[in-house]
Amino acid sequence: NSPLLINGFKFDLRVYVLATSFNPLKLYIFSNGLVRFSTKKYKRIKKNSKAVSRFMHLTNYSVNKKSSSFQVRSDADMDA
Repeated sequence: NSPLLINGFKFDLRVYVLATSFNPLKLYIFSNGLVRFSTKKYKRIKKNSKAVSRFMHLTNYSVNKKSSSFQVRSDADMDA
């Protein structure tokens, strides 16, 4: 199975939800969320290959900030 990709990059979504009741179900979805992308495009490789790139598979900041492809968000409305 192939992973879901956006423009060839792996990604993850962080959506914040508050559940105030379960019966009946009542949810509130926070309007801001987080999307993180890998810094290298995904490509299928053989299972035993040594060419595995953590920058292709992982989306977390602590890994990708070390990639030469990493870009810091610079838009003016960035929240602190």
